[in-house]
Amino acid sequence: MLHAIHALWYREIIKFVRDRSRVIGALLQPLGFWVLLGFGFGGTFRMPGAEDAGVPYLEYLFPGIVALILLFTAIFSTISVVEDRQTGFLQAALVAPTPRLAIVLGNVFGGTTLAVIQALLFLLLAPLVGLTPSIVGIGIVFVASLLIAIGFTALGFIMAWRLDTTRGFHAVMNLVLMPMWFLSGAVFPVEGAPVVLRAVMHLNPAFYGVELLRAGFYWPFEAAGSIELIGTDLLLTALFAVVALAVATWTVRRPLYG
Repeated sequence: MLHAIHALWYREIIKFVRDRSRVIGALLQPLGFWVLLGFGFGGTFRMPGAEDAGVPYLEYLFPGIVALILLFTAIFSTISVVEDRQTGFLQAALVAPTPRLAIVLGNVFGGTTLAVIQALLFLLLAPLVGLTPSIVGIGIVFVASLLIAIGFTALGFIMAWRLDTTRGFHAVMNLVLMPMWFLSGAVFPVEGAPVVLRAVMHLNPAFYGVELLRAGFYWPFEAAGSIELIGTDLLLTALFAVVALAVATWTVRRPLYG
């Protein structure tokens, strides 16, 4: 089983590295989002208390862009499941004498690795907006990135297992991903949102991951209940990752067709 997991993990890494357009897009797309949204809204958009705190919008948006990298890379790495179904590789893997759990873990670990590496590379730009996290803060960011990537790669795997075409996968995942990202606190804070939208944001699992990322960038921060806040965000983000992995494991036991 371990050999199968390693082989599938390694296959995901090699496929990504050999696809130049995918590498360039994965690096430049979030950078473009950050620059366009940051400069576009920076002069007109104000978060509650932002003027008093002196937080520029580019700085506020930075943890949200890290979350964007994690979400998009993690989920879209699982498009290979749809492609493998079309080429027959997935059918061959299913009849191999290895547990189906290996298929889940190999794909999830591969997508997670790619997502976390890209997020960590983007962190090199943090000093440009005045963000210099401490060693503990970097550890919090890494753990948050790992849990977010695991959860959303597993979510992508669940969707990919049920879809037959890459077109359908892109349509469904864009329908799910963009609202989850926008309502995660990445683009605007929950404090300034209407009551109904605030409730929806608190139901969004990505919200707690973004909060955990933001806490890492600003650790240590003097806020009431800061330890409890980080603990809650960590628990809920980890819970989402575990539940998504469990559902992916249950999904792979179902027939591939039908």
